[in-house]
Formats: sequence, structure tokens, C-alpha cells
Amino acid sequence: MTRAVLSIGSNLGDRLDHLRTAVAGLGDAVLVVSGVYETPPWGDADQPAYLNAAVMVADPAATPDDWLARAHAAETAAGRVRDPARRYGPRTLDVDVVAVWEDDGRPVLSDDPALTLPHPRAHQRAFVLRPWIDIDPHGRLAGHGWLTDLLNAEPVAGDALELTPRPDLSLESDT
Repeated sequence: MTRAVLSIGSNLGDRLDHLRTAVAGLGDAVLVVSGVYETPPWGDADQPAYLNAAVMVADPAATPDDWLARAHAAETAAGRVRDPARRYGPRTLDVDVVAVWEDDGRPVLSDDPALTLPHPRAHQRAFVLRPWIDIDPHGRLAGHGWLTDLLNAEPVAGDALELTPRPDLSLESDT
């Protein structure tokens, strides 16, 4: 497997720094990073707003499980603590493996509970779709269709109106 889309988000502590650290931790695997969006919490409204972005990564040696391990390592480095009683609760960093493609461009499909691909709720989340469109404007989510069509479908379209682009915030290095 060579290419993947990761969704990154943070709503605790220095949100931007957590996103930047996640991108930096992916190193040379990063192909392109979306803009940053401020988004209301999804699934549990009693928490601070998130900063969200998408990252396209590539590594000819990486498997889907490798991308998941890198996602978990980034979360751990950001001090993420998982609260099993609050599935959609606040977090220093959340990194989801949204989609993975084979060398020949075919999407990887998996119903493994540890890593379902594509991400089973990506088509319902404007905070995943909008940043992904930034980096892949003609992208498709396997089994669901064109990203732009998904973003404009109800109820996602309503959520998309609540996303605030943050052009004042960049995940690019300041150096």
C-alpha cells in the first residue's frame, strides 16, 4: 500500500500545535496537507470546538496497519487519553485512517473492527470531507461516491455550513 488519507483533529490544549506535531511526525510520508477548519464537536456537543485538517501520505512499504500504528503513535505523543465512557469526547489529538489505496490505485476495503476501510463514518462527516476536498478535489470515497456529492448531501451539507475555514492558521512549518 502506498497512499492514505488521514483526518486529524484536536480540541484540547494547543490545538494547532497538536496538528502540526502530528504532521511533522509523519515526516517524508506527507504529500499534501489541507487547510485548517474550526468545527463544532460531532457526536457530543458538550466540549470545545475542534481544529481539523486532512493529510495525504504515501509510503511504498506501509500497510493499512502501519498507517493505524502511526496514527496511534501521534495520538500518544500528543498525550491523548481515551475515555471509554465518552466515545466522541474531547481529545488532544485524533488521527483517523480514512482511506488507503494499493500501488495500482485500487482502494483497500476492510471490515476488520480494528481498522475498517474506508472509515465507516467518513461519508457523514463534513469535517473529514471538506479538508479532504482541499487536497483531492476530484476524490472519491470507495462505496460512497464523489467527495463533493457527499459534502452536499443531507445531513452533511448542514454540518458543512458550520465549518469555519481558518486561513490564518497553517500546518506548514514556520522555518
